[in-house]
Amino acid sequence: MEEMKMKVNGMVCGGCEKRVENSLTTIEGVKEVMANHSDGTVLIKADRKIDKNIIKEKIEDIGFEVKED
Repeated sequence: MEEMKMKVNGMVCGGCEKRVENSLTTIEGVKEVMANHSDGTVLIKADRKIDKNIIKEKIEDIGFEVKED
């Protein structure tokens, strides 16, 4: 199982977490998403390597910003 953690700006509540989780679970191969607005992170678990740009685009499409490392 592949894991990726990303910093996301703009999540302020549980509703924001749910929007991010619902959006990312539509990506083929993604098995689990855990968003945390308290620390501004999203943990993605997938059955294969997922292109970071696909995840970033999905997050930005719903109005949040991915913070680059």
